[in-house]
Amino acid sequence: MCGIFGYINYLVEKDRKFILDTLVNGLSRLEYRGYDSAGLAVDGDKRNEVFAFKEVGKVAKLRELIDNSGVDMTKVFDSHAGIAHTRWATHGPPSRKNCHPHKSDPKWEFAVVHNGIITNYKELRTLLEGKGFKFETDTDTECIAKLAKFLYDSHPDLDFTTLAKTVIKELQGAFGLLLKSVHYPQEVIAARKGSPLVIGVKTAKKMKVDFVDVEYSQGEESGYALSAERASHNVAVKKNAANMLSPSARGMLAPPDKSLLHRSQSRAFLSDDGMPQPAEFFLSSDASALVEHTKKVLYLEDDDIAHIHDGQLNIHRLNKDDGTSNVRAIQTIELELQEIMKGKFDHFMQKEIFEQPESVVNTMRGRLDVANKTVTLGGLKQYISTIRRCRRIIFIACGTSFHSCMAVRGAFEELTEIPIAVELASDFLDRTAPVFRDDTCVFVSQSGETADSLMALRYCLERGALTVGIVNVVGSSISMLTHCGVHINAGPEIGVASTKAYTSQFVAMLMFALSLGEDRASKQKRREELIEGLGKVSEQFREILKLNEPIKQMCAKFLQNQKSLLLLGRGSQYSTALEGALKIKEISYLHCEAVMSGELKHGVLALVDENLPIVMILTRDEIFKKSLNAYQQVIARGGRPIVICNTGDPEFPPEKVERIEVPQTADLLQGLLNVIPLQLMAYWLAVAEGLNVDFPRNLAKSVTVE
Repeated sequence: MCGIFGYINYLVEKDRKFILDTLVNGLSRLEYRGYDSAGLAVDGDKRNEVFAFKEVGKVAKLRELIDNSGVDMTKVFDSHAGIAHTRWATHGPPSRKNCHPHKSDPKWEFAVVHNGIITNYKELRTLLEGKGFKFETDTDTECIAKLAKFLYDSHPDLDFTTLAKTVIKELQGAFGLLLKSVHYPQEVIAARKGSPLVIGVKTAKKMKVDFVDVEYSQGEESGYALSAERASHNVAVKKNAANMLSPSARGMLAPPDKSLLHRSQSRAFLSDDGMPQPAEFFLSSDASALVEHTKKVLYLEDDDIAHIHDGQLNIHRLNKDDGTSNVRAIQTIELELQEIMKGKFDHFMQKEIFEQPESVVNTMRGRLDVANKTVTLGGLKQYISTIRRCRRIIFIACGTSFHSCMAVRGAFEELTEIPIAVELASDFLDRTAPVFRDDTCVFVSQSGETADSLMALRYCLERGALTVGIVNVVGSSISMLTHCGVHINAGPEIGVASTKAYTSQFVAMLMFALSLGEDRASKQKRREELIEGLGKVSEQFREILKLNEPIKQMCAKFLQNQKSLLLLGRGSQYSTALEGALKIKEISYLHCEAVMSGELKHGVLALVDENLPIVMILTRDEIFKKSLNAYQQVIARGGRPIVICNTGDPEFPPEKVERIEVPQTADLLQGLLNVIPLQLMAYWLAVAEGLNVDFPRNLAKSVTVE
């Protein structure tokens, strides 16, 4: 939800057109996150002037507004800082007034863009209104800009970092924000607390080191946070009596004290003569928006405050956390531009459905050895024996990720014989469910930023449980906060409705179960069967995707213009039905309900008649005969179900039954294959209605609010 993008150039000449295009294109790359308005702020033509553009609707409308504004696009800046944002409304309706960036005053002395929610904004607003500030919007974000101005007016000698620290100390809630000011030209503050921020770095010469040191406040004993700027100019104000040259020197300027020059310069960005070199910095909520500019990125951690100025990047923290590294690595992202483009497909969702034969291979690559029947998960290696000894494993997730946990529950129970619980993160928190030190809590999320899952993660950490993260996005909050985990390596998923992340989560967690069951001789034959099955999955996916056109025709013939749809599955196929129903609801806006076949006669059978469209998952497994009972009950009441069955199953002759045939595999893997026809069904139903498949109404890709 919401997207942040920023661009700072230092000693690199760029005209205003390039700067605006970079910001707007950055927002376009973040459209998949869900939004209802967009805006940006750049420097004006005069000193201390800011040009801001805001528009309700899509980024294309913002681009149109800028094109028609008449601003001088040829003006060249050798150094400049611009910030931009896509807003998903939480406080106040979508409007130009409520759109980001928000300003501190009519002159735009401070401008801010912000993801997340400031929970104490009402108290801050009341305080600032008492100081004479007038609020123009309904948002929680406006109080950040006005608080910055209030503090600056009170202490105009504060440097930007100290001012930002003071502002952030007062904020409660989850946020990712960028702050710029006319008082600190060509500088930007980026802060993260629970909402992702990544910084892309582009320099003409190779950087000295591939990390940035973290700078800390000097601690309670000094009572003073030395600013990086003053330290870098070799000037130190003595605040601690123990450090004074003489009793008369209190508060006076003193010779530089090396102990106070705490990593004050960004070593990575200095040239051979010690001077900063020309550089460009790109800030974003997601690394996928940076890949066209640079592959060198740095992920901020929670409570990091980054200060970009004079071609340098300094990272500050208010307090030294025991569990936090003293450096932030500058990483090279393994992402190509074509991965975030549609290519030959009409929609990202369609592309991602057809990428699944490759994405599941990427999930297994280097981990699954089919020939030797072994599974190696490096991210879990140190903890696997501890997990084997745990009292129970609790899977905690939301939406599609919850369904993938449901899908593998049976595999974990069978292969590990450890009690398994699967929880919706929001409900888990509402109940304040008991968690113990000998529990293992597994958090599954595509983005790794899901708000409810993050809150549940912190809840479990407080209670001493071992935590495992299963995520797709490298550098995400869940991947950094958990003790260990697995990246599913599905590649960027742009469409709001998750497809390839579901199948990759399924595969990753199944490999997790296989690793845990490795020490059980009684399960060896079963493990080998599943490993062989995983080795064939990619080719079976390709076979199923050949049904794309027949499924499109089937949707047009039997399901178009319907008001409701019933999906039936039993055993491990119930989770497949849940996931299929969610996909259909998400993008086609057709009411679709997933029902466990065994529950049909406990009330749902009353809905069945010759008019109700029904899809039944009836692939062969140990409970196939029980599932067949539900099919007979539907047929007896005049129902005409579409059946998902195994290839050539004689139970469902094609002349009597509308059927979708999928290859047969191990029962615990069958759900992987069965979900793909349902994904295609959801896609073609949405396309037939002329709906926006990739960006369904009211929904966002990354759900970062409760």
